[in-house]
Amino acid sequence: MNELPLWAAVIVALLLAVAGIATLIGSLGLLRLHSFYERMHAPTMGTTLGAFCVVLASTLVAGLLQHRPIVHEWLICLFLVLTAPVTAILLMQSAIRRH
Repeated sequence: MNELPLWAAVIVALLLAVAGIATLIGSLGLLRLHSFYERMHAPTMGTTLGAFCVVLASTLVAGLLQHRPIVHEWLICLFLVLTAPVTAILLMQSAIRRH
């Protein structure tokens, strides 16, 4: 059974902590900011940065334990990075048309 080296475990833990902090800041921005348009920016950025850090940590763990490059994590990240801003833009456009 393969074990993760200590240096990799530390990097993975830091990446996951950064992902959690980015998501928390995005959630706090959603609660704290006043207008709808201001509220849309913080969660989108937090989600994108958080997803990127989680995928990077997952790729590092899977790559070290399976000894091969991991592609499907990066495809998931690509779809998240593409869909989160597009969803925010569509929500803002619908809010503009509603007024």
